[in-house]
Amino acid sequence: MPAPTPLSDADLSAALADLPTWRHERDRLTRTYRLPGHLPAAAMVMHIAALHEELDHHSDVALGYDTVGVAVNTHSVGGRVTELDTRLARRIEEIAAGHGAR
Repeated sequence: MPAPTPLSDADLSAALADLPTWRHERDRLTRTYRLPGHLPAAAMVMHIAALHEELDHHSDVALGYDTVGVAVNTHSVGGRVTELDTRLARRIEEIAAGHGAR
């Protein structure tokens, strides 16, 4: 697989159009989910960890009482956003509803 490259501004805008609840800030894609309680939030963190292993790409995840915060970029390209990050964000979006996240 070729090395990741930072997304152009146009590619980043297109990716965010498909991820409307995510934001681009400080060279990271970020999203905070609210869940129905602490156990659903913790379960979502574990599910995200499984996605990390599956995709071999990891994000920063913060667990609150009923929130999960996610921030992702690609360290190997200087902490910029790449296709790896948008792919992970899409996968997290796919599993979020199953945990009751909004």
